[in-house]
Amino acid sequence: MSLQRTLILVKPDGVRRQLVGEVIRRIETKGYNISELKMIQPDRELLAKHYAEHEGKPFYEPLLEFMLSGKVVAIIAEGHRVIEGFRKLAGTTDPTVAEPGTIRGDLACDQGTKVVQNIVHGSDSPESAEREIAIWFN
Repeated sequence: MSLQRTLILVKPDGVRRQLVGEVIRRIETKGYNISELKMIQPDRELLAKHYAEHEGKPFYEPLLEFMLSGKVVAIIAEGHRVIEGFRKLAGTTDPTVAEPGTIRGDLACDQGTKVVQNIVHGSDSPESAEREIAIWFN
């Protein structure tokens, strides 16, 4: 059985609301292992690398502004099909329609801000996970 690795971020809204422990609890309860974890205040350079594919889009600057607004907890989680599993655990991007039982469905709501503040980020593919882990855990 091959293990995958994924990057999970608890975004500034999740850190501010003291939901880091709850996010970790859900990751571990699902059966995934946390192999690395750190809390950092990201700078613009790091975030520009992470969100490079969105540069030039209307939401790019508000997204960077939001992600610069506070500390972020970066997590490497490991497990069989962890990328797919965590994305299901996180719920859909829009917290208003995210299913109950998911992180976003239970813990986030639309704040009417320029970008959706939805507690967590999870890599969307093995390639993204590799790239994102290298950015956050050089």
